[in-house]
Parts: sequence; structure tokens; C-alpha cells
Amino acid sequence: MLYPWLVVIHLLAAIGFIGTLFFEVCIWHTARRQLASDAQATADQAIAVRSRKVLHGVVLLLYGAGIGLAWQHRGALSQPLGSSFASLLSLKIVLALSIIGHYLLLAYWLKTARLSAGRACWIRRSVLGHMLLIVVLAKAMFYWHG
Repeated sequence: MLYPWLVVIHLLAAIGFIGTLFFEVCIWHTARRQLASDAQATADQAIAVRSRKVLHGVVLLLYGAGIGLAWQHRGALSQPLGSSFASLLSLKIVLALSIIGHYLLLAYWLKTARLSAGRACWIRRSVLGHMLLIVVLAKAMFYWHG
């Protein structure tokens, strides 16, 4: 009975996470150019502060529900090459772990004052790409059989 709730929580959290990244990469990155530089900095800071506050909870729900869902499929995960479902689920998990790696790299760059605008843009685009691929794999797990 828990499984359907985990699926819904995971799906809604993924929508929130991807939606935020989509906004930052595809909308805000270009729209901010229409603002004066002091307004850009103010808006960038306000969006960053709000995004961090919201995304911390969203990411906890996303990964927490993901772990719960993975536990439900632990039999398939014990043989990751045993079926297309298990292979695709394993790849999803690797990509999800890679996203955590991206954020660890981001934290390192922030701590060592090495985060440039170019690196921040690369991180956002890479994480968005990872998330979009995870969504495709999530659908493929239930339709690609072999």
C-alpha cells in the first residue's frame, strides 16, 4: 500500500526539481539579460535563496521516495543486467548518484571560491540533462522489454 504513495511523492518531487532547473536554464538565463546589471544581481540572489529553501525539501522527498521505490525493486536490482527493467532502473540510480556528485562538486567550488558563472551554468545544464534522461528512462522501464 505504501508503493503508490512513494510513486506519487517521487513524481511530484521530480516535477518540482526539474521545473526549477528548467526555469533557471531555459527561461531565467535569457530573461535576466533584459535587466540592468544591479537588478540582475538582486534577482539572481533572490531566486537563488528561494530555490535553495524550496529545493532542499524537494530533493529530500525525491531521493527519500526514490530509495523507498528502489527498495521495493531490490530483487531486480540484485541482478542489474537480468532484465531491461533492472538495467534501466540501475542506470537511473547511477544518474541520480551523478547528480549528487554534481552538487558535491558545486559545494566544493563554492567553498574554495572557484565557482564561476560558466561553471554554475554548466552544472545547471548538466543536472537538467541528467534529470530529463532519468524521466525518459523511468517511462522506458515499463515499455522497453527484452
